[in-house]
Amino acid sequence: MFITPAYAQAAGAGDTNSMLMSLLPFALIFVIMYFLILRPQQKKVRDHADLVKNIRRGDTVVTSGGLVGKVTKVVDDDQIEFEISDGVRVRQMRQMISGVRAKGEPAKESKESAKDSAKDDATSK
Repeated sequence: MFITPAYAQAAGAGDTNSMLMSLLPFALIFVIMYFLILRPQQKKVRDHADLVKNIRRGDTVVTSGGLVGKVTKVVDDDQIEFEISDGVRVRQMRQMISGVRAKGEPAKESKESAKDSAKDDATSK
């Protein structure tokens, strides 16, 4: 009827192993959530930050509110100005841009670089 000391000692060692096994599903769920949810979200945030950082004059942008317009001026690191209709210009925070539809032309060359490229064209002919 009484439990011998040998059986009592063996039961204590099994608890550590069963405790590890009971925590294993939680660790597995965390790893799966990291790869299925957190990593794709971090990639999406990084891609949006690159998109917003690379907005230039002449780009056609779509705001999070649904406005579509052409960028006329990059005010500073936080704001851009874009034209939604003839003569209607709006300032918008860069973070509120949800997408760039068409890349615009690069900024106009300075007068000196334009002269240099004209000389290069003339000498090549």
